[in-house]
Amino acid sequence: MGKRLDKVLSNMGYGTRKEIKSIIKKGRVKVDEKVIKDSSMHIDPYENHIEIDGVKLVYREVVYIMMNKPQGVISATFDSRMETVVDLLDPAYHIFEPFPVGRLDKDTEGLLILTNDGKLSHELLSPKKHVPKTYYAHIEGIVDEKDQIAFKNGVTLEDGYKTLPAELNIIKGDEISEIELTIYEGKFHQVKRMFESVGKKVTYLKRIAMGDLKLDKDLELGEYKELTQEELEKLKNR
Repeated sequence: MGKRLDKVLSNMGYGTRKEIKSIIKKGRVKVDEKVIKDSSMHIDPYENHIEIDGVKLVYREVVYIMMNKPQGVISATFDSRMETVVDLLDPAYHIFEPFPVGRLDKDTEGLLILTNDGKLSHELLSPKKHVPKTYYAHIEGIVDEKDQIAFKNGVTLEDGYKTLPAELNIIKGDEISEIELTIYEGKFHQVKRMFESVGKKVTYLKRIAMGDLKLDKDLELGEYKELTQEELEKLKNR
């Protein structure tokens, strides 16, 4: 049976049904090399070759993007004053209207997922799912076994909230310590506040994993790529 041509183009962000109908009537759309004037025509978007103004379309309804977010960029779709993670994407992705899954603070780097899959985003962010997030950080102050025990038991933040148990791995305990921390929730500024609760300060923070998905080490700051099927499965495998 297939899908209506105007619905396919609408799903890909080429406008409203009315706008797409106008594009088709003007003869700007081809299916399998033939100019199409009927917007209600049914096609198989994965089998038929669709062109608009001579440009071949690759049909898909959803995108999944991994970004190595740099500092100084905010996790939002739009901001009138500041650069957003969506601004870093090629305009070709804008038709999908991707949004960041959760947020990383302006001064935090690392793994950020952008997608237009609302269902997956909700599942990854749901407090009931307890999707693990792992961070690498530099800490001002010597991090030791006492901190590991405190984090394992859950620490009380300044507002009285007690965190879920977290896994603290000490890479180097020194005046500036290096650690990896896995948390199972996403409270505002949580990693920074957890260390403040034990009298220490985060000076550098980078998210390196979400669920089973790890940040691609080949991605430089500000770079991004579409998830492979294997990576997508890791993200979904919670």
